[in-house]
Amino acid sequence: MTPNITTMAEMAAKGEKPEILFWVGCAGSFDERAQRVSKAFAQILNDCGISFAILGSEESCTGDPAKRAGDEMTFQMQAMMNIQVLDAYEVKKIVTACPHCFNTLKNEYPDLGGNYEVIHHSTLLQQLINEGRIKLKDGGAFKGKKITFHDSCYLGRANGIYEAPRAVLEALDADLFEMKRAKKNGLCCGAGGAQMFKEAEAGDLEINHERMEDVMEIQPDVVAVACPFCMTMLRDGVKQKEQESTIEVLDLAELVVRQNG
Repeated sequence: MTPNITTMAEMAAKGEKPEILFWVGCAGSFDERAQRVSKAFAQILNDCGISFAILGSEESCTGDPAKRAGDEMTFQMQAMMNIQVLDAYEVKKIVTACPHCFNTLKNEYPDLGGNYEVIHHSTLLQQLINEGRIKLKDGGAFKGKKITFHDSCYLGRANGIYEAPRAVLEALDADLFEMKRAKKNGLCCGAGGAQMFKEAEAGDLEINHERMEDVMEIQPDVVAVACPFCMTMLRDGVKQKEQESTIEVLDLAELVVRQNG
């Protein structure tokens, strides 16, 4: 099912404003796997009757990779361009499924004059479940399944969001198991700090492959994630362990949609 999605420009042309701007992000826009997460989350927003829009072609990279790589000038150029667009549409509230976008928009744009209420999709999903706007089926697709959650660095350690994604998973009819390195002690997937966009440095073991050792101790049916970068790195780890037939890597939004599918 293709969700109904409107752009800010289309809304503005009708003299309307959405309740929320869905910031899709580069991965959610262009990465084929992450696009499925964007569609799942948009479907949830539609099903809950939430008025939302995206920027579409007017959305540019937040500048996170440039800043992490040390290119402050490029970051500020990208950020200022986005702030001009956001302010032109008088955007107040932003939701995104990418912790990198979330962290940058929430914590770094205010220094450049971009002040918005920014929430991560895990927090919104928890709110919608608590309010009864998302009703999860009993005995759904994950009944009796073993799930573990991988903490994204920018969601967890950088912003202290640990409970919201777990609350979403606990609402599923599944069994949640924690890896030995979780929450504040969670292990990075290896993609942050612009590492996603460069060749690995010399060493004996890739970080995502080491993270898979933690996963393999649990032997879950699903590794739940809340970040497109983590999704890429952990899927690579699953392939390296030749576990594609037994372990799925799924975003929280996909889990919610599949539970009710």
